Amino acid sequence: MGIHERKQREKQRRRRDIINAARKIFSVKGFNSATMEEIATEAELSPGTLYLYFKNKEELHTSLSIDILKYLTTQIQEVVNLDICVEEKMERFRDVFIDVYGYDASILINLFHLQSGETLHNLSDEMMQHLKKNSARAHGAIIQVIKEGIDKGIFIDEHPVALADVLWGSYAGVVLWVDSKKKLDDHKDFVKSTLTTAFKVIIQGLKKN
Repeated sequence: MGIHERKQREKQRRRRDIINAARKIFSVKGFNSATMEEIATEAELSPGTLYLYFKNKEELHTSLSIDILKYLTTQIQEVVNLDICVEEKMERFRDVFIDVYGYDASILINLFHLQSGETLHNLSDEMMQHLKKNSARAHGAIIQVIKEGIDKGIFIDEHPVALADVLWGSYAGVVLWVDSKKKLDDHKDFVKSTLTTAFKVIIQGLKKN
């Protein structure tokens, strides 16, 4: 292995260390209270080194959101490729959404806040492109299944992009709403049951009959 390859591997390893440290600090302290200095300490690096990889806390937090978005997109694409009917694919989407929430609820919540917040203005062009690319892949896969249902005469003849927006918006809405309720009672988390109910309503509403 040459010097260049070793440097690239070291750079990738250090970036992973920073992201893992950030995930830990953000989960404990939350985005607003966490500092780059605390993340640097957790990663056993100097604050200056962090800024060589991420220009600010928002960009570092966004990298975590992109990671979970990639995970979500991979899961969705696997459902799209299954040889099953569109109704069952929609039910599998429900399972994927629940699984991703369980994978890392706090980062998923941040993703939904990110997609509608001012944080987007603080991102580099490269980070913004990564976010757009992965969002488009996830959204496009959902659109593909809905369009299949429309073409087969199973789903109502509405614009598939609009219907995909309803599905994605319902997912975000349920997660954010239940999260706000959890702040009042930490012992209750109704995301799974609420998403199950939401999908029943959405799938029923999508069907022509």
